Amino acid sequence: MSGASKFLLDPYLDWTKKEGPPIHEDFGVDLLTAETGKWPRLGDQCSGAFIHLKGRGDWMTVFLIEVAPGGKSSPQQHVYDEVFYVLSGHGSMVVEIDGRRHSFEWGPRSMFSPPLNAKYQIFNGSGQEPARLASSNDMRLLMNIYHNEKFIFDNPFSFSEREGVAGFYSGEGEMTRIRPGRNMWETNFVADLGSFELMAWEARGAGSANMQFLLGEGSMGAHVSEMPVGSYKKGHRHGPGLHIFFIHGSGYTLLWYPGDKDFQRVDWRHGMCFAPPDEMFHQHFDTSSQPARYLAVGFGTKRYPIVYERRAGSEGRRTDVSIKDGGAQIEYADQDPRIHAIWLNELRKTGVRSQMGAFIDETNIAAIAG
Repeated sequence: MSGASKFLLDPYLDWTKKEGPPIHEDFGVDLLTAETGKWPRLGDQCSGAFIHLKGRGDWMTVFLIEVAPGGKSSPQQHVYDEVFYVLSGHGSMVVEIDGRRHSFEWGPRSMFSPPLNAKYQIFNGSGQEPARLASSNDMRLLMNIYHNEKFIFDNPFSFSEREGVAGFYSGEGEMTRIRPGRNMWETNFVADLGSFELMAWEARGAGSANMQFLLGEGSMGAHVSEMPVGSYKKGHRHGPGLHIFFIHGSGYTLLWYPGDKDFQRVDWRHGMCFAPPDEMFHQHFDTSSQPARYLAVGFGTKRYPIVYERRAGSEGRRTDVSIKDGGAQIEYADQDPRIHAIWLNELRKTGVRSQMGAFIDETNIAAIAG
């Protein structure tokens, strides 16, 4: 056997090429306009695409799924966890585990997760408009560990302990209060992330609010964060793989590595998804006349961190701790003055008043802004 033929293989990437749909690889991708194509696995009433972001890391990726008007997917079942976020359209999902069925209706900004290896089917409730959903999942990791398609998609084992209670499929849930930034809502379905009540997390930024989600006892974690009008969050960094979806409001994100002369920028709009690369500082800014809210999905949860970084963040040793103290956050007083100047210029375009005067002396920075 030739060693050269089996060297540095990536079974997941090989699988995506074989499956057929388009593959989009970029820093960020607009999921509402990205091209989809035939994906036989989902049936002839669906199309899809693979979204391979530069910052996705080794743990997870995103599938883009479009269901035709009045259409449905073929039944699905697999041993990777996934979190769905609805980009557009209305419909329903039917989940079956050990002969028990759960169904719920979803719409724009809904989030849900079927239990591991449960059978499910997606239905588009509109006969006029297609529906688009994003599936954030850890199939990349599973395929690269087992590199066996049959094991992943044709496995009869039932994880019945992950089913949860019936109310979790109708929008009910259970709150676990830990501390700001770690409070957790356990469920399988959230009807509208845009209106879900969050809890204050001032340590992350002026007036910031947050909620962690545990979905189906799975390995995929999610959190929703919000910035009030006229504010922005503190700069921070973490490992790769956290995929960010914008829920409402407008603004932008700046990204940089220490020593970079210039910032990279991602402008927010509904449908845009990006993943900050490994240990790249990034900072989120609200420029709109309403609070700006986003969803982040990644590998590891507050209940099951799985990887060291998630555990360190949950234990409070990194996430909202200043870099001066060994953490991963840049306090307002330590940030590059250009950051606030850029933001003030953006506010002039939208006519929104800054509410950051209590945290930053804006007198000299206003002069920098011009």
